[in-house]
Parts: sequence; structure tokens; C-alpha cells
Amino acid sequence: MKTTKLEVLLWSIAFPGFGQLLNRQLVKGILFIALEVIINTYSHFNRGIMLSFLGEIDTAFQTVDFGWLMFYPCIYMYAMYDAYKHADGHQPELSFLPFASCAYFVTVGLMLSPKVRLFGVLPGPIWLPMLSLIPGLSAGFFVRYLLLKIK
Repeated sequence: MKTTKLEVLLWSIAFPGFGQLLNRQLVKGILFIALEVIINTYSHFNRGIMLSFLGEIDTAFQTVDFGWLMFYPCIYMYAMYDAYKHADGHQPELSFLPFASCAYFVTVGLMLSPKVRLFGVLPGPIWLPMLSLIPGLSAGFFVRYLLLKIK
């Protein structure tokens, strides 16, 4: 029995690859988990998250390796989409658009994080990309809506 789209989506948010494991796609799930561990380790992402949550944004900037961290948004969002796509239930047309749009927006948010200030505050390499999910989802759902309307 396959799992629901919501279940695999939530597990994929928790850790890329878990949704694939729930969908019984073991090789793909293990691959996403391995990529997560490799990218996370070499980018020092967990340390950057911890420092950002503690408000130590300057130290977070010095800690993360942007060269490795730039891979994370696309792997993360694709793992979520892939788990969602293969879960049980109706597959909405163009459902990939919000996921792909988020990958782009979060990556751009990461690239701009050393320069962008919100209300005079530098959100840093973790918070700005996370906040970029909001316009990413909005743009993805809006483009999907427009494309479905034109059809």
C-alpha cells in the first residue's frame, strides 16, 4: 500500500529521501539520504542552522560553505516533488511548478543572503533562503494557475 501525498511530503520536509522510502523506492531513497548527508556535511549546513537560530548570523556566514550549500535547495525540493509524485492519489497537472519555483527562489535567496537586509536586519544564509519559500510557492502556484487557465 502506498502512502498519501501529505504523508510523504511531510516526511520529505523532515529529511530528503524518507518520502521515497515510504513509497518503497529504496534505491532512490537511499540516494537522496546519501546526498543530504554529503551536502549537509560539506556545507556545514546544520552548524549554520544552529548558529542562525541562536542569532549568530555573522558566524553562520563564516561557517557555511556556499559552494556546497548551493546544491541543497534543488536536491531538497526535487526529493519532495519526487516523493509527492509517486505517492498514492491524484497527480494534479503541472504540480511540479511550485516545487521547481521554490528551488529557484531559495537558491537565489541563498546567493543574495550576504547582501539583502530586511527592515535593516541581515537574515543570513539560513533565514533568507527559508523566507524565499514564500515568494517561491506563490510564483509557482500563480504560474501553474495561469498555464491551466490558458489551456
